[in-house]
Amino acid sequence: MAEIQTGTMPGRTRGMGELIDIAGKVTEIAPFGRTLAELASERSDIVGLTADMGRYSDILPFRDAHPDRFFNVGMAEQNLIMIAAGMAKTGKIAYCTTYSVFITRRAYDFVALACAHSMANVKIFAGMPGLVNGYGATHQATEDLNMMRGIADLTIIDPCDATELKQVVRACADIPGTVYVRNLRGKVPVELGPDYVFEVGKAKVLRPGRDVGIISTGYMSARALDAAAQAQENGKDAGVLHVPTIKPFDAKTVLEFASRFDRLVVAENHKTSGGLTSLVIETLYDAGIAKPLIKIGLEDSFFECGSQEYLEAKYGVDTPRFVRAIVEGR
Repeated sequence: MAEIQTGTMPGRTRGMGELIDIAGKVTEIAPFGRTLAELASERSDIVGLTADMGRYSDILPFRDAHPDRFFNVGMAEQNLIMIAAGMAKTGKIAYCTTYSVFITRRAYDFVALACAHSMANVKIFAGMPGLVNGYGATHQATEDLNMMRGIADLTIIDPCDATELKQVVRACADIPGTVYVRNLRGKVPVELGPDYVFEVGKAKVLRPGRDVGIISTGYMSARALDAAAQAQENGKDAGVLHVPTIKPFDAKTVLEFASRFDRLVVAENHKTSGGLTSLVIETLYDAGIAKPLIKIGLEDSFFECGSQEYLEAKYGVDTPRFVRAIVEGR
C-alpha cells in the first residue's frame, strides 16, 4: 500500500534496517519481499535465500508467507550462491539476497561459474548499492556494475523505483539463467507512472525533452526527472531516457535518443568507469557520434560514511548537480 511520507532526517547516518521517511514522496514498504511472496503463492518452484540479511534485504515478507521455502545460510555469501545454484539444478528458481558489496567482492567466482556459466536459475537481489549505503567503503558497492558486466550470460538490472522493482521481481522468474538486480529496500519511492512497463533489455523515454538529453539508470532516473522539472523553470527542457537493463544493453534506443540532442548528461549511482557511462560512451563512439557529455557519477575512490543526502551532496550526485548540468552545461 503506497503512502505519503513527510519528514526526513538529512543529517544522520541510518541505522541498519531503519525505515526512513522520504519528504514529499509516495513510497511502498518492502516491494521486493512483498512481491516475491505474492509470486511464490502462484509458483511452487520459487525459493528464497539470504546470508543473514533477511531484515536488511526486505525478504522477510517472503519468509513469513512461505517459511518452508526460506533458507538463511548465515554470514556466508559463497555458500549462499552455491546453495542457490544447487537448488536451481533441482528445478527451483532461487531468489537470493544480501548487500551488493558482499555478493560482488566475496562471491564473484561463484556467481560466474556456479551460476552464470551453468545458466542456473538464480536471481540475485543485491541490496544497498552505491551511496544508498551509508556505512562507508566496506559496505558501498560503487563498482558492482563494472564487475558484473564482465560475467558472460548474466543479466544486470538497476530499477528506478518501487513500481519497476515489483515488475522486475516477477520478470526475473522468466528470464533464462542468472540475473543480478540492484535491490531497493525499506520505504521505496514510487516515481514511475501506473502505465510504466518494464521490459528486459529495453530503455524507456520517461520525458521527451528538447534541449538536453539525460541518460540514466537506477534511482538516478528519479533524480533526473526531479531536476528536469526544476530546470524547466529556467527555460531548459531536458529529456530523460531510463536504462534499467545494463546487460543486455539497449544501444539502439540510446543512439536514437542521443541523436536528438546537442548535448548529453549520463547519470548513475556508480563510478563513472565501467558502468552506464562507459556503455554510453562506447556506444556513441562505435556509431561515430561525438558531442558534449557531462558525467554524473562517482569518482574512482573510496567513500566515507554518512547519510545518503550528505553523501550525494558531497560527491556531486544530488538533484542540484543535475540542475546545474542541465541549465549551465557544466
